[in-house]
Amino acid sequence: MTPMTSDQPQMLVEEFEELARHAPETVALEFLNGKVGVKPMPDGNHGTIVAWLLQRCMQHRPDLFFSRNRGLKVEAYPNGRARPDGSLAPQTFFAGKGEWSEPEGVLMVVEVTSRDSDANRRDRIEKPTGYATTGIPVYLLIDREAATVTVHSEPKGSRYRSGTPQPFGTVIELPNPVGFTLETEKLKDFAD
Repeated sequence: MTPMTSDQPQMLVEEFEELARHAPETVALEFLNGKVGVKPMPDGNHGTIVAWLLQRCMQHRPDLFFSRNRGLKVEAYPNGRARPDGSLAPQTFFAGKGEWSEPEGVLMVVEVTSRDSDANRRDRIEKPTGYATTGIPVYLLIDREAATVTVHSEPKGSRYRSGTPQPFGTVIELPNPVGFTLETEKLKDFAD
């Protein structure tokens, strides 16, 4: 048996998709940088932040749909698969699609950090690369540990050209194509 090097994926994407298809409903799997990751079950603050953001999106952009934990193909990683905490897209964008959707047409993805160090690394380092490479216009990172919100925008190649962390409580502008202002004072109630 040949030992696996760090450059080799743990499995083929088809094998990962089969594994993910048979995982219990309480387990959300991702496949980033050729490695399988388990997305931790959200705690109460995490779930409340996602619900709060869903509500803000629907108030400001009722023409769009906010989908939670929707599987996206992020090809920056060799055939990568990610499950953002939220995806903002046209209302019928995900209709009729399988478990893993192409990202073209998604306007914004959202990740809320958790206490799991592996998930935090994926949210802060690996996922921005994948989301930028696929051309998703806005990546919103709500970092509970640092009590900051970062709006990543202007994707070019494998990175976002714009993205500065702002403390909870700051008024954040979500650029087009999302196009609304987000008041983040409420997030202070849910910081770790």
